[in-house]
Amino acid sequence: MAQIKALLFNDPSCPWGYSASPAFRTLEWRYRDQIEWHLAVIGLSDENHPVPYSRETLSDLYFDFRCRYGMPFAIETKVRSFTSATACKAITAARLLHPGSEWRVLRTLQLLHFNTPLVLDDRSQLAEALETVPGLDSAAVMAAIDNPEVVAAYEVDYGHARSATGGATHLQDKTASHANGERYTAPSVIFEHGDRRAEVGGFQPIEAYDVMIANIDPGLNRMGPAEDPLEALQLYPAGLTTQEVAAIMTSGMDKPDRIDAERKLVHLLGEQKVQRVPLGDDALWIRN
Repeated sequence: MAQIKALLFNDPSCPWGYSASPAFRTLEWRYRDQIEWHLAVIGLSDENHPVPYSRETLSDLYFDFRCRYGMPFAIETKVRSFTSATACKAITAARLLHPGSEWRVLRTLQLLHFNTPLVLDDRSQLAEALETVPGLDSAAVMAAIDNPEVVAAYEVDYGHARSATGGATHLQDKTASHANGERYTAPSVIFEHGDRRAEVGGFQPIEAYDVMIANIDPGLNRMGPAEDPLEALQLYPAGLTTQEVAAIMTSGMDKPDRIDAERKLVHLLGEQKVQRVPLGDDALWIRN
């Protein structure tokens, strides 16, 4: 049973939130169902708050992210500028219609947004993206995006994400200013257990999350690293990127050995024990 509740603030358009995926896969591997994860979508951009970067600047940023943090990125520019509010409402609709599916929808939209021409506020493209999410009634989710219940739930998340003023994340200068105060940046996490509460604001190394979790509940069971890629992939039937596999196989504060992980994955590919789905400058590895 879950002993810790964790609230993650994220947005499918945020490269920081996406690049933190190896850290979150590692936390899931180490603590399994002892942490109950909840998602609050931020709504980084909409008609009134457009993305503050040109398409060309975003491509430059994505190139930097893939070199520094290891998640796959395609660096081709989008055909036009975009906003994320519609995609966030789709995630919210999925959560209300199929509780738990919001994580699969977020994951799918992140992978496609950063590696394909998908434009997050194009509803026809968004519908096609949702059709690839296993077990999701994509038509029902798209039909519900503008429902009052979905909009209200999205606005709760939107407001919660903008309530960081005066907290630990604000103190660390990990927030973003808005008209009425400070906003949690992706991928901020609030951990709670009983009367204990801790914030890990913005993008942080895996050690920051792990230290907070250990202090909130030192009685947890903590799994050691996976011994090989097949073991790592066993927990993730939808697949992992190379950097995620490397992170799960990393011991303590060692640096993930991406080259070793990819070499082992390629050997497994030759043995037909895994599939390799090209993605940006990398791939998604799926266990057969």
